Amino acid sequence: MKVRRLPPGVDGREFTRALAAFRVALGPRWVLTEGAVGLPGYTDPQPVLGDAHFGASAALMPGSVEDVRAAVRIAGAFGVPLSPVLPGRDPGFGGPAPRLPGAVAVDLARLNRVVEVDPAGGYAVVEPGVTFHDLAGHIAGLGLDQRVDLDGPRWGSVLGEVLERSTGGPGYEGADASPYGMEVVLADGDVVRTGTAALTGSGPWAPYGCGPALGAMFARSAFGIVTKLGVRLRPEPAARRAYAVAVPAEDGLGPLVDALRPLLRDRTLTGTPTVRSVLLDAAAAGSRATYHRGTGPVPDSAVRALMADLGIGRWNLYGELAGAPAVIDAQWSVIRDALAAVPGARFSRAEGGDGEAGYARPPADEADGWLPYGGRLDLTPVSPVTGADALAQYALARDHAHAYGRDYLGAFAVGARALHHRVTAVFDTRDADDRARALELCEALVRAAAEAGYGVQRAHPALMDRVAATYGFNDHAVRRLGERIKDALDAEGILAPGKHGIWPRRYRGLGL
Repeated sequence: MKVRRLPPGVDGREFTRALAAFRVALGPRWVLTEGAVGLPGYTDPQPVLGDAHFGASAALMPGSVEDVRAAVRIAGAFGVPLSPVLPGRDPGFGGPAPRLPGAVAVDLARLNRVVEVDPAGGYAVVEPGVTFHDLAGHIAGLGLDQRVDLDGPRWGSVLGEVLERSTGGPGYEGADASPYGMEVVLADGDVVRTGTAALTGSGPWAPYGCGPALGAMFARSAFGIVTKLGVRLRPEPAARRAYAVAVPAEDGLGPLVDALRPLLRDRTLTGTPTVRSVLLDAAAAGSRATYHRGTGPVPDSAVRALMADLGIGRWNLYGELAGAPAVIDAQWSVIRDALAAVPGARFSRAEGGDGEAGYARPPADEADGWLPYGGRLDLTPVSPVTGADALAQYALARDHAHAYGRDYLGAFAVGARALHHRVTAVFDTRDADDRARALELCEALVRAAAEAGYGVQRAHPALMDRVAATYGFNDHAVRRLGERIKDALDAEGILAPGKHGIWPRRYRGLGL
């Protein structure tokens, strides 16, 4: 039997025995190996360190919570590390790739039930394989006038978006709201529910309960596998209106963010508006060669030409208003007056046109098409919501990109209390030197952002340890605490070792 790559420290014979045990527990068809079907879906889709470096050695496809429990118990018995995989993983952050090369993927797509919808309570309970498209269809099939209370790609996991979200919170409840109740399979196969989902009888999946709020501990961590989650619903609005604001000047980003902050904090403006750079919008409309064929960053003369051609600004704000038409009219009047103070601001949409929510948005949010064989690495530094911080973050990322001969492509998700900057480094997937330079750029940017006080919240597996190293207060106390929790809950170190820099005892300090 051929396997792609054994996990570090796992003997080949023991691995073969573990696969046999997985087949007995899950059924042979739900245990995938390289020799049987290939594993193209369980590696970095845009490899920055070479093909299959961050690749799985096998994949499991559990169909129930009991299957997940069986899988983790077998993995613990044989010392085989696992890496949970959810639908719709973002390729800029490694997609479905395990942090530990050779870990066995646990594909949760078959756990795809909408367990419950409670319109009075304003929540639904979903399994990890439920996508936004699935949940919307299920709610529509029940004839309910509800929608999920956050945005995400239609093909993406709702549960995954809640647990991994790093671009600010949804506008309806706010970014600071705790996750609703969840069900978690721990590394020893035990099952825990949090919040009021832990009641002995049937209770609502609310976030509160007695004792510590444990649910948040399982977000962006590898302390357990979440198999059910309560997600907020909100009433479907009577109307929606998209809006866009183009700002022509490079330094117009600062006044724009300063104008948005009070509107977000007093909830005149709901949702999380996005401010996109000119070249990111250009990438959504065409390739780099459309605008410039030379080397180095796209020159300013070409940028001005494409701005005129596409009718966009140096910075382009996109958002949506939702609710009763009269309320939207009032909101837009206040928003427009506030943003009119931004020099050169040019408005489009939001006055009429109910129901055309996507009108003002670019056709895609990704930069993959900027180069013919483009891949990308994404970083998400976070800062306070001030114009000065926005400009400082932009200058830092732009100058680093230009120093490496690359274009700045980025966007800011503007929340009421946090500014999430998504920086994209595009590289040629065929060129090993170009991949290495992109990784070097991102490593330098991680360090520089931390020195400026802007912590990166989410990163590709190749960058996770470097990001974690920047959180160094009191001799990296937060990492040491994570390691203590990891060792207590996952003594065999089987659940996503190394995720976000938290390594279990068996792999700690090995430089994997």
